[in-house]
Amino acid sequence: MKSGLIKYLLVLITLLPISVSGRTKSQNFSFDFFGHTFNFSLDSSLVISYSDSLSESSIIDFYNTANKAQYTPLANALLSYKDKYNLNDWIYYQLIRKTAQQISPKADNYNRYTLYKWFLLTKSGYDAKLVLGKNHLFFYVKSDDNIADIPFYESESGQQYVCLNIHDYKNIHIDKEQLFPVEIKVAGANKSFSYKVTRLPDFKPEDYSEKSIEFNYKQKVYHFNVKVNPNISTIFANYPGVDFGTYFNIPLSRETYSSLIPLLKRNISKMSQKKGVDYLMRFTRYSFLYENDDENFGKEKHLLPEQTLLYEKSDCDDRAALFFFLVKEIYNLPMIAMLYPTHITMAVQFDKPIGNPILYKGKTYTVCEPTPQMKDLKIGQISANLKQQPYKVVYQYEP
Repeated sequence: MKSGLIKYLLVLITLLPISVSGRTKSQNFSFDFFGHTFNFSLDSSLVISYSDSLSESSIIDFYNTANKAQYTPLANALLSYKDKYNLNDWIYYQLIRKTAQQISPKADNYNRYTLYKWFLLTKSGYDAKLVLGKNHLFFYVKSDDNIADIPFYESESGQQYVCLNIHDYKNIHIDKEQLFPVEIKVAGANKSFSYKVTRLPDFKPEDYSEKSIEFNYKQKVYHFNVKVNPNISTIFANYPGVDFGTYFNIPLSRETYSSLIPLLKRNISKMSQKKGVDYLMRFTRYSFLYENDDENFGKEKHLLPEQTLLYEKSDCDDRAALFFFLVKEIYNLPMIAMLYPTHITMAVQFDKPIGNPILYKGKTYTVCEPTPQMKDLKIGQISANLKQQPYKVVYQYEP
């Protein structure tokens, strides 16, 4: 009993800042961040309690205390890591989330955790705002992106601010809450936040597992052992609904790319361009089970190309994104995404169109259906139930 108490006290002492000549010593933290280690020191002056009820004055007090603390080494460590590994804003925000979790665990004090996230994001130069609701602390950031499924508001100057933490409040109707923005001006915090992701982290090879994928093409079965990484789901768990051009262009991670793209290129190396695209269309169509998002996730969710490879089931917009990525990576052909009321499909520009061409902005495209249909559609064919339905082009790709 006594030995256990002594061990507990020793552990507790090691977690506390150590006083040396009347000055406190920083506490060191280290954690894995998707393949690399992030180290930072937290000065004791930045360890701030927050047990007050939510109010503008208590939040301002927290900020004033943090702003006078020795926060610069931590802010510099975050930004240096961001620059070193070329992190896009969304990936960088995941780093800030994990850092705030180390300082003030989310489950222990959600408001304090949120305040640290907001403080670190603003000290990284981003224009972020705190908004008070009824017993809720909402966290917004300025963004010029087209976001579909998270709350936003426009400032008096016409700037769009989107909510970064709405996923933490389940079954809440934010439009029914009386909201009060907390007015704090942070010097240098003026950057817009972008949801565009042009590079995924360099995950550790041991984080991957192999997934067996196969499909039949012209009476031959093709097998693939694709390396997939569940960290992809973690990173994009709360990623909002962005425009098609943004999520279509999120690339594969290095290991997944290396396990799939060279083999696809080899398999189609002796095919003509049109037959090669047909092969990629059928790979995307028949290598995965189909299930709509409501049944699969309980809500609308756009999967990245790598998530479509990771999950067992996917729907039409997921196949469209994967097909787009494969054609872009291997052939780099012009393409358009055609959105119908209940479906999305792709069309590719060849030297000569096949079947019934699609005319868009003076150019002709050939429909390439990457999602299973009642009929085994060839290149240039579109499902009979779509022929009379209106569509709009939601994304045009020009190499």
